Amino acid sequence: MTVLVTGAAGFIGHHVALALLDAGEQVVGLDNLNDYYDPGLKRARCVRLAGRAGYRFVEADIADRDAMAVLFAAEPGITRIVHLAAQAGVRHSMVDPYVYVQANVLGHVTLLEAARRLERLRHLVFASSSSVYGLNDSLPFREADRTDRPNSLYAATKRSGELISHAYGHLYGIPQTALRFFTVYGPWGRPDMAYYGFARAITEGRPVTLYEGEGLSRDFTFIDDVVDGVLRVLDLPPDPAAERVRILNLGNRCSERVSRMVELLEQALERRAEIRMVPRPAADLMATWASVDAAQALSGWLPRVALDVGIPRFVSWFRAYHGIA
Repeated sequence: MTVLVTGAAGFIGHHVALALLDAGEQVVGLDNLNDYYDPGLKRARCVRLAGRAGYRFVEADIADRDAMAVLFAAEPGITRIVHLAAQAGVRHSMVDPYVYVQANVLGHVTLLEAARRLERLRHLVFASSSSVYGLNDSLPFREADRTDRPNSLYAATKRSGELISHAYGHLYGIPQTALRFFTVYGPWGRPDMAYYGFARAITEGRPVTLYEGEGLSRDFTFIDDVVDGVLRVLDLPPDPAAERVRILNLGNRCSERVSRMVELLEQALERRAEIRMVPRPAADLMATWASVDAAQALSGWLPRVALDVGIPRFVSWFRAYHGIA
């Protein structure tokens, strides 16, 4: 039995692939190693996976129909898929909207078209995002809340993926779970994320840009908790008699001020941050906060790593990776 992990060179994908291998699974990793952020970091993640027993890596684009046909023909034993490949970045979707539609919409359809022909497929788990809650201002965010008012193209593409999956679940019976991730952070993270950028700015003596207002907050979720949630859900496909596609939040159940996260970075880095305040962009939510009652009821999953524990763990890796004393 084989698990396909798309986006295996990405932040969450490479951690999920490692955890699956540690559990004795056969894993095929897929990634196109694009240059949205430093491909060197993606290749360094690949090095951690390369040579592991039971792992095979395929460099290809999720939206490339021919490449997907070749991959699935070579791996008929795939029984589970963790689909994490996507074009990330809320604000960058206003700069290059086409790449988001290509990766997050066309790529999602291309994967589902290939997956529906897998005779042994038991479950497809895919990444959605807390961004889908858009202009909804009812906190905490619950899976039944409105998601028809996106405030960014990125959010619209992730919600489109959920809707497309519902159609494929209905038409072809593919059992699927969408996981709405809430601001995942930690070692081997993405340089385009705020916490990573803040750490670099603090160490380099550059200003840290914060958005005006004390209300800006996020449900910061540590990578180990997210991986635990993915693996628990992966082994619990929806009951086809009840539902083909389910949606679950994976968050830390706690909305923390972004300014507090900066304070924790200052403490861990032992350096003061120079703060520069700017207006909040329209594409950024004021606050995110996850209800995880559904994930807990299904799998017993609960987040365990608090922000004041997770940030020092990230900083320890950050110092080592960048050679900072």
